[in-house]
Amino acid sequence: MSDKAIIKATGLSVGYGDYVLLHDANYQVNQGDVFIIMGGSGCGKSSMLRVLTGLLPPLKGTVEIEGVNMVTASAKEIEKIQQKSGILYQSGALFSSMTLAENIMLPLQQYSDYSPATIRELAGLKLALVGLKGFDDFYPSEISGGMKKRAGLARALALDPNIVYFDEPSAGLDPISSHNLDELILEINRSLGTTIVVVTHELSSIFTIGNNSIFLDAESKTIMARGNPRDLLKNPPNQAVYEFLTRGGEGK
Repeated sequence: MSDKAIIKATGLSVGYGDYVLLHDANYQVNQGDVFIIMGGSGCGKSSMLRVLTGLLPPLKGTVEIEGVNMVTASAKEIEKIQQKSGILYQSGALFSSMTLAENIMLPLQQYSDYSPATIRELAGLKLALVGLKGFDDFYPSEISGGMKKRAGLARALALDPNIVYFDEPSAGLDPISSHNLDELILEINRSLGTTIVVVTHELSSIFTIGNNSIFLDAESKTIMARGNPRDLLKNPPNQAVYEFLTRGGEGK
């Protein structure tokens, strides 16, 4: 893991119009991190993710991704950064009328100069990477929820991104499927060196995959803690972080 910041937020305020979810946030995500954005309901986790992916402008402050200021960058510069990023949404967000291979081929068709044969081959390789070898011609309705998440991840990896964002990846999954997805996230991080940013409130995932994190607090609208989640569990900086990381005995 490098200490080089691939994402840097400075004086960042997040919200909608006059409604502020988070103010004056400062943090960085280092190259190779599995970075967790955590906190209770309504703290602004998903909105923060929207800011990082360029889908929501911040109310104040800046976000730099790979040295590019996403607030002042041109539309072309933002699109270039977005092409170097992948996103896995809660539902997988696969196109139901397309096969798994066709879903993965879509970004390759739009943003690469590969031949149709090479694109088809790459789609198969990405499916194999997430444990779905041989499922190229299946439709989303023909596979389980956990497999849909894996297929969505394969599509997120289609353009070999430097950063992959996950929005509540364990949502709707049983404990075994959730654990298997966590292991897959770690494998991609280790084998490909991909920087991972995960929005989640699931303690099992937080402690299994995260090596760095921020804790968003809905009441104070600030980042209340930052660092390795396991270190925060051992030495919680305040009661709110302690209660979040030990709720239901899961963090003990």
